[in-house]
Amino acid sequence: MNRLAPVSEEPVTSDEEISRGGRRSHHRSLSKRDGGGGGQSSWKYWFKAHFSLLLFQKKSSDLKTLLSVLGCPLFPVPIRPNPNDQVSSSAQYIIQHFTAATGCRKLEGRVKNVFATGKVTMGMVDHVDDTDQLAGGGRSIGTGTNVAEKGCFVMWQMVPDKWLVELVVGGHKVVAGSDGNVAWRHTPWLGAHTAKGGVRPLRRALQGLDPVAIAAVFSSAQYMGEKCIQGEDCFVLKLAADQGELTERSDSTAEMIKHVTFGLFSQRSGLLVYLEDSFLTRIQSPGTHPTYWETTMSTRIHDYRPVEGSGGVMIAHGGRSSAVITRFGDSLLKSKAGVPVMTRMEEEWSIDDVAFDVAGLSLDCFIAPKDVHRKDEDDLDESQLDWRSSTQPLERS
Repeated sequence: MNRLAPVSEEPVTSDEEISRGGRRSHHRSLSKRDGGGGGQSSWKYWFKAHFSLLLFQKKSSDLKTLLSVLGCPLFPVPIRPNPNDQVSSSAQYIIQHFTAATGCRKLEGRVKNVFATGKVTMGMVDHVDDTDQLAGGGRSIGTGTNVAEKGCFVMWQMVPDKWLVELVVGGHKVVAGSDGNVAWRHTPWLGAHTAKGGVRPLRRALQGLDPVAIAAVFSSAQYMGEKCIQGEDCFVLKLAADQGELTERSDSTAEMIKHVTFGLFSQRSGLLVYLEDSFLTRIQSPGTHPTYWETTMSTRIHDYRPVEGSGGVMIAHGGRSSAVITRFGDSLLKSKAGVPVMTRMEEEWSIDDVAFDVAGLSLDCFIAPKDVHRKDEDDLDESQLDWRSSTQPLERS
């Protein structure tokens, strides 16, 4: 019997499988076809191999950017108790309509943890029309010159303020979590590091997956009026990080100027159908001109369905997100048209399975890695410590 090939311990893409497993046999077939003499076919093979390497390097850079921005972003504000006298009557009506539509009141005080799995498709976007910037605008991810990256994720949550998510895309794994006191993230290129500004919810959970957290966080929101999004009339609620929170997320070289989010709730169904947040950061090292980074992330949420065994609780099983990062300032080279440097990316996601009160899920599952507690934050680049949709990884224009 032939010996089985060793199994890789980490996920690999089809390109990597071909390069690992098929390189030797492909080289032998070329040698036989060329009669063992490195003729024209050998030269073609050499060119193809090196050209593929260049493509893989660009692909790896794009994937790093995608995972840094769309992988595990945090919500702008934490979940905090809010006195009833600070909530407008319009906001109260919208939240009550939402809780009734989702049936999430059945979960309060009864459900201790949540487990969910899902799939994602991410891609860079070279050219986007103004009509396409609204949560993807219905375009197909991966069209044009960029290839879509597919992956999956698993997420655990425990009341209160404890969560953990593992996301694998294109052979790279990103992990983020919160033990209730500190939020952290681990990436292959930075290792483990904490998030500034205290514990905040995972944005992925507030994209319709956790209706209890959505109701809690928007309970203190400001009513902004009405707006029509893709033919659907919605009520608009606004949340903004206060100055104290912005100061906690700033440092000597990066100043968080604003971080706001808008939740759009359907007037017809009462459900959260659109989520948009944006933040502006001022970056300036001593002796240099300031650079401004503005990131806008929008998510169209759909496919609300009841969770089996939950008594009819509704969660969103699908959605589409888009992120636009704009860099401007005296220190950046502008294009001939004088427009700022922009990077666009998209993600399409779906939920495969959701379960409440999973047996065996304990507090030990949410303990932060030892590296997070041992590592001195002064040893890291300040721009890498916070989830700013990443000042550090974006090298493409």
